[in-house]
Amino acid sequence: MTGNTFGKIFKITTWGESHGFGLGCIIDGVPADIRLDENYIQTFLDKRKPGQSKFTTQRKEDDKVEILSGVFNGKTTGTPISLLIKNKDVKSKDYSDIKDKFRPGHADYTYHKKYGVRDYRGGGRASARETAARVAASAVARKVLGNKVKIRGALIQIGNKKINRNNWDWKQIEKNDFFCPDKLTVKKWEKYINSIRKQGSSVGAVIEINVSGVDIGLGEPVFDKVDALLAYGVMSIPAVKGIEIGSGFKSAELRGEENSDQILSKGKKTLFKSNNAGGTLGGITSGQDLIIRFVVKPTSSILIEKNTIDILGKNTKIRTKGRHDPCVGIRAVPIGEAMVALVLADLKLIQKKNS
Repeated sequence: MTGNTFGKIFKITTWGESHGFGLGCIIDGVPADIRLDENYIQTFLDKRKPGQSKFTTQRKEDDKVEILSGVFNGKTTGTPISLLIKNKDVKSKDYSDIKDKFRPGHADYTYHKKYGVRDYRGGGRASARETAARVAASAVARKVLGNKVKIRGALIQIGNKKINRNNWDWKQIEKNDFFCPDKLTVKKWEKYINSIRKQGSSVGAVIEINVSGVDIGLGEPVFDKVDALLAYGVMSIPAVKGIEIGSGFKSAELRGEENSDQILSKGKKTLFKSNNAGGTLGGITSGQDLIIRFVVKPTSSILIEKNTIDILGKNTKIRTKGRHDPCVGIRAVPIGEAMVALVLADLKLIQKKNS
């Protein structure tokens, strides 16, 4: 299997499976003399880890990170950094009844056809559990980016229930279980998710990532546009089915004079009257906030019985037991932040090398 490495200079390789001993990553290209410790990395893993509320999977994992290499006396040495996260709450027997069946919506069928073998325990390598390593690596990426760059994510839609953007308050993100910026929407989502869970089903979501403090000039005009690299990174997250930058698909409804962000000069400052471009022009960061939204599909592992086939090609029925997120989009918020951080850290080091 290839495709386990991401980045050109700030490069990460993740490894591990959902129900294996553990998972982790190796990070290469990290500059020396950056302060880094496990407690800092842990703050980001704690945002993503499962079992923190009744609205996500009840799998209980501490997700405690261990730095195995690349850090000495609290500073990076410039050598590869290796991170380990051990699995502790695995219940592989939950999957024994369906080990020879393909779960609709999962990678079971394609993994079996491509490799001829698959780890059926929680999806193995295809599980979103793999993203814990990405989140850990992103903490290092944020160190490379520096304190000026602020990456914040929010859940803005669950199913067909959207937030009221007029009520947007970033301070609310840390005060609820949904990373929701609209406190008036939280109760509605709680009732909705409880109903979905009781029905044994799941629902999709939309996440928005905002990045401020980004330097002008990251990205290249043709194939390595910052838009393209962000899309590549975000679309690599399990269950993500779509992405937009700035006004995105709404741009199709706008006229030219509405969509173009007019530019003004005020003293020594350059100002934009709007940000439909989402912080990028011609594939290069403009200095405005980067705005990314992406869609996460409903969790495929549900209690409702569905039609499928087994490894012999025979028709059968399947119902997935175990502990699953009724809305995987909730925990996708810190994962989305992570992928954006990884992309931008790599672009910053590329820009530095080329300047």
